[in-house]
Amino acid sequence: MATTSRRPVPVLFRPLNGGPLVKHVLLIGFGLVMLYPLLWMISSSLKPEELIFREPGLWPSTVTLENYTEGWYALKHPFGYYLWNSAVITALSVVANLVACSLAAYAFARLTFPLKKLWFALMLGTIMLPHHVVIVPQYIMFSELDLINTIWPLVMPKVLATDAFFIFLMVQFIRTLPRELDEAAEIDGAGYWRIYLRVVMPLCLPALATTAIFTFIWTWNDFLSQLLYLNNPDNFTVPVALRTFLDASSDSSWGPMFAMSILALGPIFGFFLVGQKYLIRGVATTGLK
Repeated sequence: MATTSRRPVPVLFRPLNGGPLVKHVLLIGFGLVMLYPLLWMISSSLKPEELIFREPGLWPSTVTLENYTEGWYALKHPFGYYLWNSAVITALSVVANLVACSLAAYAFARLTFPLKKLWFALMLGTIMLPHHVVIVPQYIMFSELDLINTIWPLVMPKVLATDAFFIFLMVQFIRTLPRELDEAAEIDGAGYWRIYLRVVMPLCLPALATTAIFTFIWTWNDFLSQLLYLNNPDNFTVPVALRTFLDASSDSSWGPMFAMSILALGPIFGFFLVGQKYLIRGVATTGLK
């Protein structure tokens, strides 16, 4: 009896596996729900102010850029002035956090000193301390030092490595690095500083990138601390400047505020897109390089 060979079924006619398809549909739907507030704000920034709450849909019937031009010059200074203030404070905070937290993490992970475990436990305990608990004593201290209405109350805590979360993150990362690398550097005559700069820090690039990204986002979006310490309109940052568009005793400029909020989100997206590739780099690959 002759046997007949079955022809392979074309890919287009094969039955689809419903499991992955349902998962992708659910993820796409959930992503659209999460993006809806952002899309609504973009749509509202392109509508005339009187139509923002009359037309709740995403697609504006009338498109205008008046909100952007009006919002840019609506305050005491052009909005670029407040963007620059935020950029200066955020850049200094990122650099200070990277240097101070990496030094503290290197000491906890590699060096030996008295009461090391006790100091590390106290450092971790500060993570559970709410930020609102220390606001009043910090304000009194900076007021006594005559630093109110300056950037130092916002930057100085970063210089002193007060963000225990990032210290703990780097400590855990450094502990995964082989100590043989440090020993090889010591044989070549390297001291603690050279090992820190030439061996440990290049391998900690993913942890440093994570610290930089989160410090940038948290500092750029920080409203409470900047509102507390910056009372002079000449020192306002982006979050505080956006708040001035809303006034409980008079009309609120919703359209310009939405437009300037879209511009304020640009640096966050840009910084994240530039640094996100370093978040997924593994320790082994970096060590081999």
